Amino acid sequence: MPLTDLIDQAVDAVGLGAELPCRVNDPELWFAERPEDVEFAKALCAACPLQQACLDGAKDRREPWGVWGGQLFQQGVVIPRKRPRGRPRKHPVAA
Repeated sequence: MPLTDLIDQAVDAVGLGAELPCRVNDPELWFAERPEDVEFAKALCAACPLQQACLDGAKDRREPWGVWGGQLFQQGVVIPRKRPRGRPRKHPVAA
């Protein structure tokens, strides 16, 4: 699905009174650096009426990065979670 079709669907949904999370929250949240912010954006997508159309379109377009349809994309592929910046720890942290 082309991005223009998704935009048209979003305009129609807003016209019918739907609140789209990506329209009423800070758009930068869907392209955040911090893993906690990315998880929050994914959670906001759960109640979106266009979630499946957004996800399908992002897969078709192989979106390079960001949260689309409640899933995180990196280099055109859905990944489970965003790793924090920096090097991973050499030893696990004692709890």
